Amino acid sequence: MRVADRDLVAHRLRQARGAAFPPGEFVGQESFVSASEALLLGRQAGIAPGVSVLDLCCGESGPGLHLTRELGCTYLGVDASPDSVARARRRSADEGLQACFDVGEVPSLPAGSFDVVLLLETMLAFPDKRALLEEVSSALRPGGRFGFTLEAGASLTAAEAELMPGADTVWLTPLHRLRSDLNRAGLRVRWCVETSRAHRLTVDALADAYATAAPELHEAGAGRAVDGLIASHRLWSRWLREGRVRKFDVVAEKVGP
Repeated sequence: MRVADRDLVAHRLRQARGAAFPPGEFVGQESFVSASEALLLGRQAGIAPGVSVLDLCCGESGPGLHLTRELGCTYLGVDASPDSVARARRRSADEGLQACFDVGEVPSLPAGSFDVVLLLETMLAFPDKRALLEEVSSALRPGGRFGFTLEAGASLTAAEAELMPGADTVWLTPLHRLRSDLNRAGLRVRWCVETSRAHRLTVDALADAYATAAPELHEAGAGRAVDGLIASHRLWSRWLREGRVRKFDVVAEKVGP
């Protein structure tokens, strides 16, 4: 794909995402989390001026920069994609925000001790959640908080994996099992709310917006990608509607030394 086409695809996908959210709720996120939901989660995690935040799998850092701007924290975003990190750095500089970014593979975490660790819309990508949570706990100061979103449910069946594009990155876990894994890592849940209905409405709006943009994206050579987005979003919508998957916002606190 030519550079011009790649730029067009990125621009059109961003437009589609922006159109799917209510006014003021799109901050560049590539997920189902609205700006107000991210802000509520951040506040529940105790993010405030002077609080050090490590944002894992931050992508282009739409929610992370939103929290930095609104809550005044000290922010470090980490993502495995150099392109995403480069875009996040440009956006941070354009907005005059004091945010730092590193390219890195998670669950290996940067050296240091943080007040808050965030993981938004990416818990399902880790097959070994115990190892991830041990790393998170090690990165937190005593009393530090881990704020994350969770796709809760039993593991995909072979038939379900056949239907889901990118099923190799969809590792669901029941809420009770994740609570147990958190406890093993010295993390205790102190706040948990279900977001399934709100996320299903967002998923439906995103699927419709991608479908509207599909003809132009097909012409730009991104037909397979947008078709996969539409198919996966329609499937997520069905699973959320049927209760096959439930979504939660969670804050856990590190206990002990």
